[in-house]
Amino acid sequence: MKTTSIRIPALSLLAVLQLGAQTLPRYFVTDLGPAGNPFSQAAWLNNSGVITGVDTASDGTSHAILWYGFMLLDIGKPGLGGPNSSAGSINEFGQVIGSAETSSKDPNNENFCGFGTGSQCLPFLWQFGTMTALPTLKGSDGDFGTNAGWGQINNLGAIAGYAENSNRDPECPGKKAVNGTGPQVLDFEPVIWGPAPGQIQQLPPLSGDSVGLALGINDRGEAVGISGRCANTILPGFTAGPHAVLWESDGSVHDLGNLGGTVNTAMLAVGNGALAINNQGEVTGLSALPGNQTFHPFLWTKGTGMRDLGVLPGDLVGAGLGMNNRGEIVGASISAPGPASGNPRAYLWRNGVMSDLNAIVQQDAPLYLLTAFWINDSGDIVGFGATSGGEIHGFLAMPNRGAARLEDAAASPASIAPRPLRDDARRLLLRRLRFGGSGAGPNR
Repeated sequence: MKTTSIRIPALSLLAVLQLGAQTLPRYFVTDLGPAGNPFSQAAWLNNSGVITGVDTASDGTSHAILWYGFMLLDIGKPGLGGPNSSAGSINEFGQVIGSAETSSKDPNNENFCGFGTGSQCLPFLWQFGTMTALPTLKGSDGDFGTNAGWGQINNLGAIAGYAENSNRDPECPGKKAVNGTGPQVLDFEPVIWGPAPGQIQQLPPLSGDSVGLALGINDRGEAVGISGRCANTILPGFTAGPHAVLWESDGSVHDLGNLGGTVNTAMLAVGNGALAINNQGEVTGLSALPGNQTFHPFLWTKGTGMRDLGVLPGDLVGAGLGMNNRGEIVGASISAPGPASGNPRAYLWRNGVMSDLNAIVQQDAPLYLLTAFWINDSGDIVGFGATSGGEIHGFLAMPNRGAARLEDAAASPASIAPRPLRDDARRLLLRRLRFGGSGAGPNR
């Protein structure tokens, strides 16, 4: 783990007053490492500061991990019996969900969770040191589906996600999706597991749709995600479908609208999807723009509907990946031509302004921040960034808590010029994000 000292010039009182309501705190970035590890990702953190994610084990496999007080705990061994795993959402009681391979081969070789080994992949609940697989759904023949995936766990222990049944869908594409998953064979449905052990509730897609994904859930039991058909709905990562949706606590489903576009399965992440919902019922995600070539992050509320948050200056596409109960949103803003070969920048959207996180961190930050995946209610942010040596490491960015001190205010602009990724870092990132090789990437 690397840290560096903060060097921030003092601001005059006049400058602070000019910044007004848009003044942001400086963020102090910590490289979570581990040192010398080629790839790690910090995916989530709770309000107690426990961080979840994935790193690269000594044998090259991916393991679910926790950072607790900056100490790393590998919870991915033995996992569910297979070599690869990754950790995702964590609630305030320390319950962790994620995905892990089992020792069984997937009979359809769907590469459902993107590890690329041909093994079955299931979501898990980890608590009290024990990892338990979550069930799939029964199909019309009475058999269970093979794979499933996670979304989020709330503080009541209810888990949003998606699970296959055993129904073979002729609409499913007979080739790999643009993000490397598939070829998909079986239908997958939005579900909520728990809160009691073994419970699974299937949520309905929109009328006319046949599949879906539940990706976020709040403490009121409202869930958000994607509704579509097997032919036009792409599994995480870089998930996309025709409809961003919200399920009320009674299970009823509602279309959240769009920014003018629908899904384009030939282009990475072009589509509509609701990815996170807070306890106020505010929703963020991504939505395609007219022409179905680009997508932007959005904020949806019941009062205003869907609002385009835009991207950082000079960028082309972006997504809202995480959201706290204060309505602050984090994600990635990416330059042309898009996710596969553009340059990503982690952003923070706060009080109507999107800021490049790299512009409001300490001057000698140990990482260039590529993507922010989650923000807790204290404003702490996790994600991954690039080291100067070309490695991709998880990060923790914490706001300076001394708000009363004038020198802690940020004078940086809302954006700085993107930093092109080194070729070796880009190859590593694409491989770990499911393109061109095995390994776990972000599940968003």
